[in-house]
Amino acid sequence: LNTNVELYQSLQKLLADKNLVDSLDPETRRVAELFMFDFEISGIHLDKEKRKRAVDLNVKILDLSNTFLMGTNFPNKIEKHLLPEHIHRNFAVTGNHVIIDGLHAEAPDDLVREAAYKIFLYPNAGQLKCLEELLSNRDLLAKLVGYSTYSHRALQGTIAKNPETVMEFLEKLSDKLSERTVKDFEMIRGMKMKLNPQNSELMPWDPPYYSGVIRAERYNIEPSLYCPFFSLGACMEGLNILFTKLLGITLYAEQPAKGEVWCEDVRKLAVVHESEGLLGYIYCDFFQRADKPHQDCHFTIRGGRLKEDGNYQLPVVVLMLNLPHSSRNSPTLLTPGMMENLFHEMGHAMHSMLGRTRYQHVTGTRCPTDFAEVPSILMEYFANDYRVVTQFARHYQTGQSLPKNMVSRLCESKKVCAAADMQLQVFYATLDQIYHGKHPLRTSTTDILRETQEKFYGLPYVPNTAWQLRFSHLVGYGAKYYSYLMSRAVASMVWKECFQQDPFNRAAGERYRREMLAHGGGKEPMLMVQGMLQKCPSIDDFVSALVSDLDLDFETFLMDS
Repeated sequence: LNTNVELYQSLQKLLADKNLVDSLDPETRRVAELFMFDFEISGIHLDKEKRKRAVDLNVKILDLSNTFLMGTNFPNKIEKHLLPEHIHRNFAVTGNHVIIDGLHAEAPDDLVREAAYKIFLYPNAGQLKCLEELLSNRDLLAKLVGYSTYSHRALQGTIAKNPETVMEFLEKLSDKLSERTVKDFEMIRGMKMKLNPQNSELMPWDPPYYSGVIRAERYNIEPSLYCPFFSLGACMEGLNILFTKLLGITLYAEQPAKGEVWCEDVRKLAVVHESEGLLGYIYCDFFQRADKPHQDCHFTIRGGRLKEDGNYQLPVVVLMLNLPHSSRNSPTLLTPGMMENLFHEMGHAMHSMLGRTRYQHVTGTRCPTDFAEVPSILMEYFANDYRVVTQFARHYQTGQSLPKNMVSRLCESKKVCAAADMQLQVFYATLDQIYHGKHPLRTSTTDILRETQEKFYGLPYVPNTAWQLRFSHLVGYGAKYYSYLMSRAVASMVWKECFQQDPFNRAAGERYRREMLAHGGGKEPMLMVQGMLQKCPSIDDFVSALVSDLDLDFETFLMDS
C-alpha cells in the first residue's frame, strides 16, 4: 500500500486542505500524518526512477537483514588440539572440532568464558560484509527519501525525536554513571582476585559471572528459596488484585470453544471492567513446548478500533511465556525473574486492552519504540514493591507470606553492579547510533566498536573479536536500541511521581489509563508523558531517574548490616 500513488495523492490532497485538516479530531489528523510519513519514507513522493530505486533498496535491506540475523546465532568452531583438553566438556564436540555456540557467560571457569568469548566473537568475513552492506543501504535509502542519516529517519515521531537528543541522553547518562561504574568494576575485580589470584585483570567476559557471585554471596537469593511463594496461580491472583484496585478491572478465565486455541494448555482470559464491561481477551500461552520459540512476548491477534456501526472492536492479544508445567507434587512455580517477566508482559497486554483508539493503525502497543516499553517496565516496579508482593506471595504448601526481608534482599540484589550493566547498555546504544549516523563511516565497524567500547564502557577491547556481528538488535532496533533506557527512565518517573507513595492509588491508576494507555500511538508520546507527570521532563530528568534507581535502600542496608 505504501507504493500506491493514487492513495498517496488522495491523502496529500486531504492534508493540503487546511479547513479540512482543522475539522479532523486530533487522532484522525495524527493517523493521516503517520500514513503520510509511511508513504514518504518509502519514497513515494519521488519521481518514477527514484521510486523504483527506493523499492529495490527496501527489498535489499530486508534480504540483508534476514541474512545478518541468521549469522548472529551461527556457531564458530575450533580444532580440538587448540583448546586445553579439560575445557572440551563444556562445549559440543564433533570429530576434530569443538563447537562454540554462545558466550557461556555464567561458566565458573575463567578459561571457558575466555575461550567462548574469543572464539564465538571471532570475525566472520561474510557476516562483516553483510553488516557493512546493511548499514550502507539503510543510509542510501534514508538519503534518497530526504534524511541526512538513517538515524534521523528512524527517530521521527519518537520521544527523542532526533539522534542529537539521543546522543545527549547517552552522553549525560554515561557521565553520571562513570564513578559508579568504576566502583562496580573495582568490586568485580576484587571478587576475581579472591577467586583467581593468578589472573585478576578484569576482562569483558568477567562481569556477568562475578557480579552473580557477589549477588549470591551478599544477599542469598537462591531462586529455590523464592519459588514456593510464586506459584502461577498466586501470581495471576496478584495481577488480578493490582488491576482491580488500580483500574477497576478483573481477569476471568473463560472456556475456549472447540478448536479455538492452538494448544490445549492455552488459557483464555476475559478482561472485564466494573462498569464498562468486557474490554478484550488475552490468550495465555504460558507453558514450555518442544516447537515453541524460547521468547517471552506479547503480540496482537486483533487490534481495537471504532467500527462503522459505532461499536468498538475489542482487542485480542497473546501473552507467550516459557514456564515449567506443574508436577504431581507441586503447581507451576516461578522464579523471581519469571514472576517479573509475567508482570512485564502483562503490562504490554494491558496497554492493548485499555487502548481505545479510533483506528487500528495506532491501537495499544502500536506506538513509537521508546514509548512502547513504558507500560511493561512500569509493571516491574509493582512486581518489586513489597506492598504489592505481600498481597499474593504465599507458600503453596503452608500459606505463609513471603517475608519482607526476602523481598528487600531480592530488590537490593538487583542493584549489585547495576551501574556497570547500565553502562554496557549505553555502550551498545551509542554504537547503534554511530553505525546509523553519518556515512560513509570514517573507519571499519570493528574499529568503531573498539573506540566506543573504550570510551563508553571502560573494559578493554579484545583483539580479533567483533561483537557487533552478534548484535542481532541492529536489525529490529536499528538506530533505536536506546529505547529501552529511555522507556525505563519514563517508567521510573511515573512510578516515583504517581505510584511510589501508594501502589494501589485508584486516582493515579485512572490518570495512567486516561493519559497514557488509552491513546496507543494516537497521540505524540511526549504529550502523553507530560499529561501523566503534569510537567515536561528534560533529558537531565530522565538521566536522574535512571541513576537514582541505582541507590541502595537505606532501610535494607541497615537491616543487612
